[in-house]
Amino acid sequence: MAEPFSIPGTTAVVTGAAGGIGWALAQRLLREGAARVVITDLDAERAAAAAERLGERARAMAFDVSDEAAVADAVGRIEQDYGPVDLWCSNAGIAAGRGLGEDSDWDVSWRVHVMAHVYAARALFPRMAERGRGHFLVTASAAGLLTQLDSAPYTATKHGAVALAEWLAIRHADDGISVACLCPQGVNTDMTAGDGGTSATRLGGDYIEPGDVAESVVAALHAGRFLVLPHPEAADFEQRRAADRDRWIEGMRRAWAKIRPGAAAGN
Repeated sequence: MAEPFSIPGTTAVVTGAAGGIGWALAQRLLREGAARVVITDLDAERAAAAAERLGERARAMAFDVSDEAAVADAVGRIEQDYGPVDLWCSNAGIAAGRGLGEDSDWDVSWRVHVMAHVYAARALFPRMAERGRGHFLVTASAAGLLTQLDSAPYTATKHGAVALAEWLAIRHADDGISVACLCPQGVNTDMTAGDGGTSATRLGGDYIEPGDVAESVVAALHAGRFLVLPHPEAADFEQRRAADRDRWIEGMRRAWAKIRPGAAAGN
């Protein structure tokens, strides 16, 4: 278990924070007493609007998390303008590709769900290690612990995000850097707004609100926990999967048979 992270007086950065989980995280960190939170998004106007809604301790910045040079430049500008980054929430995510998807879906999912975290760590961790402190939050998904049946690009790259977060936590603890991995199931955001009753994400039960996710993150930061599970039942699902993977796959096949396109018509 990592050292508890104290939020008051810190500088935090949240990527993908113009809405959804990112915006809720930024709002919650400010309520906890963060000195400032930098709201980042690919869309400069959306980032600025989100920061304005959050008040004078919020700042806006636009850059592409999948562009290594842009990430490195952003880290440098943030630390120059606002001081050392205490907490980086690597939160940006996308939903690309149904089924096996196209090559372009795999490419963008890999860059946003895995390489964005790599780029942020490359830019930040040497700075944090020199200071002997810092915290890094990777937003993955319960799809990275289990399997999201609608999209192979999504679930495979979220598995990659979890594995990377574990690697970073193991390798950099002695540098004073703590790492956490956020793995929610269904959350009511713009990304899930189009989910119907047959969405595979519905297999996990009721969707929760972004604010609920933010509460779970803050609790985990205070406790120094690596795995953040806003849906606690995800831990049970993961244990069942590990205990008997063949049985778990059979159960998931039965679940997919009920929700797959054409199932209602008996196809």
